[in-house]
Parts: sequence; structure tokens; C-alpha cells
Amino acid sequence: MTVKLRAHHLLCMLTYVGRGYTPAFTANYDIIIARLGAGETIELVAGPDDVCAPLLATGQPHCHNDSVIERDRLARLAVADLLAPHIDLTGPFHLNTTMLASLRGAFSTGQIRPACAGCEWSELCDNVARSGYAGTSLTIATC
Repeated sequence: MTVKLRAHHLLCMLTYVGRGYTPAFTANYDIIIARLGAGETIELVAGPDDVCAPLLATGQPHCHNDSVIERDRLARLAVADLLAPHIDLTGPFHLNTTMLASLRGAFSTGQIRPACAGCEWSELCDNVARSGYAGTSLTIATC
């Protein structure tokens, strides 16, 4: 199977430590992180993705807000600059340990953080990155 992710969720997963908007959101995110860690492919999508699913049935989810769409645009640009020489972001791709380390390194230096401006989780993500990603849920299985 393939995990469908909006571009900014590709950044969010780098610092995911089991916290989210609701218990259902967090439980769903835990499953997605486990799937990615087990080697499922990622497909970058526009609009709500597999992470958003638990929020879509609640009132007016922020998933459709212009600010979130702009966050995705900025994240896609930043990730493309970093990864495009190595992978094709227009189709499904596998996240490997080298790519994860590269993404986390670029996240720590702020290189791929323009999309994070104004995000309510930025302080948490800053702290996780400063800690060297201690306690993060995403690890990539190696064979």
C-alpha cells in the first residue's frame, strides 16, 4: 500500500512524538508512522491526506484552510530542493534511512522549515529537533 501525505505532513512526521489534535488523530498518526517505518511508499498529494482523515468528519477541519494549502506549497518546494536530485516526488517513493537523516538534518538547520511558519506545533518541533529527535516515533526498518 501507499501512504498519501500532504507535503507539510512529510515534515511533521520528522518530529512526531505521539501528540496530536485528538486521540483519534494521534492513534491514526501512530498507525501511519508504523506503516512508513515498515517500508510503505509515500505519495505526496494536494489536500487532505491519510493523516487528516480523523479530522475530516469534525465541523470545519483546518485541512482545507488557505494557510494549510500554502504550508503544503512551501513544504513541497523545500523538500523538492533537498530530495529531487535523488527521487521523483511526482510518484510514490520509499523513505530510507539516508533520506530520513537528510530531512532531519535540513529540518534542524531550518533549511526546510519555511512551511512551518505560524504552525501551532512549531515550538514542540523546535524542541524535538534540538534534542536530536529523541523520542520520535519514526524509524525506518533496515534489512
